[in-house]
Amino acid sequence: MDWYASIFELIDMRSFSNLWFWIALAVVWSTASHWVLGVPYDMVTRARRVGGQAEEDLNDIARVNVNRMLYIVEVSGIWLFAFSCFILSGLATAGFAYGIEFAQAVFLLAFPLTWVALLNLVTARRIRAETLQGEMLARALGRCRLYTQIIGMLAIFFTSLWGMYQNLSIGVLG
Repeated sequence: MDWYASIFELIDMRSFSNLWFWIALAVVWSTASHWVLGVPYDMVTRARRVGGQAEEDLNDIARVNVNRMLYIVEVSGIWLFAFSCFILSGLATAGFAYGIEFAQAVFLLAFPLTWVALLNLVTARRIRAETLQGEMLARALGRCRLYTQIIGMLAIFFTSLWGMYQNLSIGVLG
C-alpha cells in the first residue's frame, strides 16, 4: 500500500472540508476587523477611554498609516487595481468555470478583502480631507471597523454556504 495515498485519504486535502481553511478564514476576518487602517482597535478604545497621550498616539499612527496608504495608491494605484482584477478574475474563472475547489476557496477569501481595502481607502481619504483627530478620528475608525465586520459576516456566511454545498455535492467519500 502506498503511504502517500494513505495519508491523503486520511487527511482530506479539499479546501472546504479542511479544518485549516476554516481556521484561516476566521483568522483573516479577525485580523481584518482588529487592524483598521493599520491601527489596532485596542488603541482606538484606549484613546477614547483615557485620552491624553493615548489620543495623541492614535492621531500620529493614523496620520502615518493614512499618508502611507494614500501615497501607495497615488503612485501605483492603477497597477494594483489591474493586478487585483487579473488575479481575482483568474481565480473566479478557474474556480467556478473549471471547478477547481482551491481557486474557489482563495477567491472567497480574497474578493471580500478587496471590498475592505476599498473601504479603508475611502476612510483614509475622508480622514485626510477632513483632518480628523481625536474623537472624530476614533468614530471614523469605529465606523470603518463596523463595516469591515459586516463585510466579514457576509463573507463567512456565503463562504460557509458554498462550502456546505460543495461538501454535500461531492459527498463524504469523494
